[in-house]
Amino acid sequence: MLAPALALALLVGVALGLLGGGGSILTLPILTYVVGMETKAAIAASLFVVAVTSATGVITHARAGRVRWRTGLLFGAAGMVGAYGGGRLAAFIPGKLLMLMFAAMMVATAIAMLRGRRAGAAAPVHDLPIAKVLLEGVVVGVVTGIVGAGGGFLVVPALVLLGGLRMEHAVATSLVVISMKSFAGFYGHLAHVGDLDWTVTLSMTAVAVLGSFAGGALAGKVSPTALRKGFGVFVLVMAGVVLASELLA
Repeated sequence: MLAPALALALLVGVALGLLGGGGSILTLPILTYVVGMETKAAIAASLFVVAVTSATGVITHARAGRVRWRTGLLFGAAGMVGAYGGGRLAAFIPGKLLMLMFAAMMVATAIAMLRGRRAGAAAPVHDLPIAKVLLEGVVVGVVTGIVGAGGGFLVVPALVLLGGLRMEHAVATSLVVISMKSFAGFYGHLAHVGDLDWTVTLSMTAVAVLGSFAGGALAGKVSPTALRKGFGVFVLVMAGVVLASELLA
């Protein structure tokens, strides 16, 4: 089932490059239900795919001057601490419960996407509320580390509301944050996951990276409202599939 998984991985990359999030929401179900990975291994592999894809996706946005490095690195450093702790904590949570938590995160994400986010106005750099950004970073990191999701669609609103960034800057900067904390969460999971199927993981990563460049190039050219709402509906449907699969298994 690798070929269908790779085709879907392209969508993961496009979502990250275009929306600044959505990668893990798609990657974990792909690895679990299409590839057939065990839940905790799939979470670890998902974090690796998203980490590398986000890091490469930053390139296109950085060239366009949309990345706000100071805010991103500050938020990302706090997120790394939370993500590593969340990854270690996941060792004590049953796989089925992790998937149910993941489905709940998908529902919350879909609702947030369908409702939309306020664009906000850019705040002066010296007004950056460091304490709030650090606290939010740790909280989002813990969520990411535990269930391997909740990256961009928690990070982007936080960057808009707490960091004072405009939406296009928040989307670009979120990729810096997502990459940093996904790497940390991945490392936290490695302590209890064991060996991963690196052939599948690296293949999906390579395809997703290609998609991220395409998504970054499309940023600003596609109606963000229509795309966000369409993607929200898709995520909501996927959440229903995950819930049905876990509750009826």
